[in-house]
Amino acid sequence: MDNSEHISKQYDVELESVRARVLLMGDLVERQVRLAIEALIKSDLTTIDHIIADDHRVNALEVGIDESCSHIIALRQPTANDLRIVMMVIKTITDLERIGDEAKKIAITAKLLSQNKNLTLPRFEKIKYMANLTLDMLLQSLESFAKLDISAVAQVVRQDQQVDEEFVMIMRYLATFMMEDPRTISNALEILFVAKAIERIGDHAKNISEYVVYMVKGRDVRHSTVEEIEREVQR
Repeated sequence: MDNSEHISKQYDVELESVRARVLLMGDLVERQVRLAIEALIKSDLTTIDHIIADDHRVNALEVGIDESCSHIIALRQPTANDLRIVMMVIKTITDLERIGDEAKKIAITAKLLSQNKNLTLPRFEKIKYMANLTLDMLLQSLESFAKLDISAVAQVVRQDQQVDEEFVMIMRYLATFMMEDPRTISNALEILFVAKAIERIGDHAKNISEYVVYMVKGRDVRHSTVEEIEREVQR
């Protein structure tokens, strides 16, 4: 094996290592979001404390992956497809870190709500449904990233629109709830805060799926319509 072939194989290993760590980070934040919603519904203080404490793991992964990407750019000087992948990895881990932040916000809010057990709380069915939509978006986006497969991107964008609609419905529902019983205003506002965090998680999941289109096609589809994305995917 000559030196250039050795360097090429080492470079491939470095890229795959980075991609694997992105997926590890994705698995971690997906778990954080799922557990945060479950803890909210069940008022599980032990799980809530674990979610808040584990946020540092997400942050550490972001820092480590970012450093690896900087190392690859500085020493390997990637071009074309490889450069696109490295650039989009950096963007992806930023969105994943922000999803982790939103999961932590949900956990903190769940802890506050658990301290108000004597007050009436709105039902959480709508929150759970909205959260399941965003978790499905996140899983689809991570799978697209893992396989460099853009076939599900338009579906993720459609689901993001559905999540936005659910958020508006929850706002209206909570407004009605507060008007019927002013004593619930404080708790209802906290739940609205949770709904907004879930809506933001959906936005970040959509971003990740759109980055995959850029990796594969070299086309930036951010701010494009679903129809435009579908046409791009089918080219």
